[in-house]
Amino acid sequence: MSRAVHTVTIPENCMVRNDWVCPEYVRSRSGDIIEALQQHVWITVMAVLAGFLVSLALALAARRWRNISTFITSTSTVLYTVPSLAMFGLLFPVTGLTSTTVIVGLVLYSLTILVRGIVTGLDGVPRDVREAAIGMGYGPFRLLRQVELPLALPTIIAAVRVTTVSTIAMTTLGVIVGHGGLGELILRGLRSNFRAEVLTSSVLVVVLALVADLLLVTVQRLSTPWRHRVVT
Repeated sequence: MSRAVHTVTIPENCMVRNDWVCPEYVRSRSGDIIEALQQHVWITVMAVLAGFLVSLALALAARRWRNISTFITSTSTVLYTVPSLAMFGLLFPVTGLTSTTVIVGLVLYSLTILVRGIVTGLDGVPRDVREAAIGMGYGPFRLLRQVELPLALPTIIAAVRVTTVSTIAMTTLGVIVGHGGLGELILRGLRSNFRAEVLTSSVLVVVLALVADLLLVTVQRLSTPWRHRVVT
């Protein structure tokens, strides 16, 4: 007497075939993707914001005391050359395996671009404009806030744009300490040879960089309307 043989058929889909482009992966793993994307955005925003505030303070100090200007710019350049693995390794004993390690590392990397950008922007303010404001009774703080920073804004935002795009890319390196945002998915996909996970996460990093850059361009245009007026 023969026995019936039952076979289990696995539905053929892009995940089974291990395709590079796989909508089913996005649908079924949307929770993981959104969580990684949110972490990526949060780390980037915190790093760029903190880096800008630190860089602004350093840039103002460099302009106020010219004798330390070279030291500040040289130190920020040296920090940028430190490999990420070594940087996170140096921070680990202090900050541990937390997102703070990634944020602090990214802040240190951002200094070389932001400090130079802010100093260049402020130094580019015309001397006669500065002297006219002082003649009208503007003090140092009011001069900085109402005259120098607005005129230096295009150069400063350009530096912020470069820093933001660079930070979005470098955030993926946070996977070293377990807080790499989309980098976590990229590494997991590489280890398991899961093509859809690698490609989807990589594309999202690029899209995130493009969206951030577009937003900063929009901010620049809205904050400096005088640069885009058409003279008739």
